[in-house]
Amino acid sequence: MRDILCIKITMQERSPTSGFFRVLTFGAALLLCATGAHAAGAPIPHGTLELITENPWIEKRWIAAGQEFDVGLYFQLEKGWHIYWVNPGDSGEPPRVDWHLPAGLTAGAIEWPTPRRLEDSSSIVDYGYEGAVLLIVPMHADPRLATERATEIEADLKLLVCSHDMCIPGRAQLSLTLPIGAHASAPRSRYAGLFADTRKSFPRPPPTAWKFSVAEAKDSFVLTVNLGQTKGLQITQAVFFPLAESQTENAAAQKFAPVASGFQMTLRKSDQLQKPIARLKGVLVLSGWDQAYLIDVPVSRPRAASRSGIKIHSA
Repeated sequence: MRDILCIKITMQERSPTSGFFRVLTFGAALLLCATGAHAAGAPIPHGTLELITENPWIEKRWIAAGQEFDVGLYFQLEKGWHIYWVNPGDSGEPPRVDWHLPAGLTAGAIEWPTPRRLEDSSSIVDYGYEGAVLLIVPMHADPRLATERATEIEADLKLLVCSHDMCIPGRAQLSLTLPIGAHASAPRSRYAGLFADTRKSFPRPPPTAWKFSVAEAKDSFVLTVNLGQTKGLQITQAVFFPLAESQTENAAAQKFAPVASGFQMTLRKSDQLQKPIARLKGVLVLSGWDQAYLIDVPVSRPRAASRSGIKIHSA
């Protein structure tokens, strides 16, 4: 079965409170469709999209019952256009996929590479990807997966492709047919290197020797990172990407200050933050390093003053 991809561009609206203020282009029942092999890429607004897979095991490209393997959504975007991270920032929406899979096959959550800050003004900062980007999705084949000759994976994708001036919403329907069972070895997939390079860009857990704390102030969060006795670290700047929306002010400067054994970052609270947060989660990128780190730190709040305004000391 050949892949079929259709993109329907329609007028959409977002409320001003959503933080999405870009202009959406639209057309009356404009429908772009293309058919062909998935490896050739199908058109999306200002780019192409492929549903691809790497070899689940060395020198094999078959699905085996009880095994794990990965598929990927491979975007190649024209210069000046981008898609969004799981937290899009001040505007936009991340790609969302609805999988249609045979019985015995389940899909995990999208594994997001480290994003970039996409700045188009002093007041708007988004998080996302430009150029070529691969979003990896883990798949699990149940031990009772039927050993048929082949199986088909289908994906219904909603996406938003944007420039600094406008956004185009689209919908893509993709399919990928893969064999099942133990077969003779096959040539390595031409995408194996792409999957490997993408995994290198994933944020990873920080070293166990590093210690983190977050203190809440009136209008900011202060993130303190203690690097312990780690040698060879010369960190002069860092960038924090919040995992959840509307916690920190995306366009605000992230103030960096060296301290003993590490550094501090002051992150301004978002004006849209409605209630206190228990934990600050996100991706921390350190200058001079080719690695990003996942952090999940409890937030400590300032102690409340007594009603009389007098601090009470214990005897």
